[in-house]
Formats: sequence, C-alpha cells, structure tokens
Amino acid sequence: MNASKQLIPAILISGFLCLVGQAATPGGNEMPAKREKAAAAVPPPKQKEFDTPEQAADSLVQAAAAFEVPALREILGPDSGDIIASEDPVMDKQRALAFVAKAKEKQAIEINPQHPDKAILAVGEDAFPLPIPLVRKNTKWTFDTKAGVREILLRRIGANELDAIAICHGFVEAQLEYAQTKHDDSIVNQYAQRIISTAGKQDGLAWQNTDGTWAGPVGEGIAKALEQGYAKKDKPQPYHGYYFKVLTGQGPAAPMGQIDFVVRKAMIGGFALAATPAEYQVTGVKTFIVSHTGIVYEKNLGAKSLDLFQNMERYNPDKSWQPTADEW
Repeated sequence: MNASKQLIPAILISGFLCLVGQAATPGGNEMPAKREKAAAAVPPPKQKEFDTPEQAADSLVQAAAAFEVPALREILGPDSGDIIASEDPVMDKQRALAFVAKAKEKQAIEINPQHPDKAILAVGEDAFPLPIPLVRKNTKWTFDTKAGVREILLRRIGANELDAIAICHGFVEAQLEYAQTKHDDSIVNQYAQRIISTAGKQDGLAWQNTDGTWAGPVGEGIAKALEQGYAKKDKPQPYHGYYFKVLTGQGPAAPMGQIDFVVRKAMIGGFALAATPAEYQVTGVKTFIVSHTGIVYEKNLGAKSLDLFQNMERYNPDKSWQPTADEW
C-alpha cells in the first residue's frame, strides 16, 4: 500500500522538528553508565560567543554541515548534552543535514523589537524557527540552549504524536488492502493478526518471500520498526517514541458493542491498533487507538500509560476518548 510505505520518509523528515539532534530517550537511546561517567569527568568547553546573531547562525550551520560534534558543543554550550549526539549517530547526522538543507533554502534572524536582546534563527522557505534562542549578554551573543531544551522536548512530543496518528491511519489502509486477497490457502478473506508474518506464512501485513524479498501492504522497514522498533539485542525499542499493538477485539463502547475479531483463528470481525508513549511526558503524552472505522481516538492515560497499554486487548472508545483533530 503506497500510503503506509511512504510513512518512513515522512516520519524521518518530521525529525527535523528537533533540528541538530534529539535528546536520548529512556528505553531507547540511553547513554551507558561508563560513557556517562567519562563524560562527567571531562569539563565542558566554554561556550562560544559571537559579535552578532548572524555570525552565531552561520557558525552553527557550518558546524552542522560538517557534523563536527566538538564544534557544535562549543557553539551550543554545556547544556547541549545529547541533543547533538545520541546513541544513534546515523539519525543524528540525518537531522543535522536536514537542518543544513533548510538553512540553505533560506535563513534569517528574527528579533522582537520589544526584546532586542533575544533573537531566533528561522530557516527554510517556511521560516521554521530553531527551538534554541539566541541571547545577548554584555554585547556578545550566545545560544541559550538551556531554554531551548524544554522547547525541543515539546516539539519532539508533538512530532512523535503526529507520527503515531499517521501510523494508525496507515495501519487501517494496510489492513483493508490485505483483506482484499486470501492468504495461506484460507477460504475466507480476513485481516492480518500481526505486523510481521510468521515465517513461511502471510498472516501479517508484511512477509518474506522464499527468495528473501519482502512483500505485503506494509514495507519491510516500517513493519520491522513497528514490531520491534530500532532493535537492540532482545530488548524491544519504541518507534519514534511509541509502542504499537494489534488488538483482537472491541469492547461495549465500540459500534455494535463487544465483539471478538478472531473467529476460528481468522480475524474477520474487524481490526484495531493501539499506540502509547514509551515514556510518558518524555516521548509522548497521549495514547491512541484506531479500528476499521478509520477514526483515531486519543486519551491521556497518565503515568500508568504503558501498564494500561500492556493490558489492553480490546478497542473500547468510551466517552473518555476523543477523536484526534487531524485531517486525514
């Protein structure tokens, strides 16, 4: 299915919301204890100061283009932490280059007349604002990275939630496509009960052919990501801050009431998916559910989101769940 297979590039681009890097998230890109101790033992370099905000912006773009981590840390200062370099150097570099590409389109310094000692670097034709502001102290300009960290977190949460909603919609389209064809010598059309098929079968939205190639409504990349995230040994990893789960039934609050989707081992009664943040208020806030109706519902399940998600088996959008405001 084209829409679901196109989710990967769209989601990668959305990582630009954090620009220059993304803070490591617990359960995902945590810094090992040894590295953390080593980092603490090395005193951070003095943050670089600039005569003008334009000079600061140019230096940042140049360092990002070369992906020079020491130079970026010097420019952004001791509070830059893991927003420059996490445990995923490939993704770090992709974000840095995405920022540079936008800066090459257009870059400008925006200063609020009411606050002349503060400035924002805007990049791209759409004048996208860098989350880290520039501030002037004693005639010199520096990046106020400490103030930008909170903004980066908020943007990351927003981007992750939009990604999760998009994946929910893509899941619906993929299931509808899957059900158009009979699989594994089945006598009935049915929905997939898994993201990745059991070896030698087509009981999931993606499967591996005998020649090693992949097929199905969902591409290999996103299928593996949704099922196991960025795999790290046997520890499941969230995908863009979220875990996803196929639900096998619906509760009394759903249209037509309580139904088991699976009848005699075939999922013919419908389908549903749930998504929850890997770490509440860090990688996301809201939990999402979607069914064959195509409507994505959201709810803030609080600090116990992950526990509630792990015990969730049925799609049950009671009045405490609200439709998302997205336009799909």
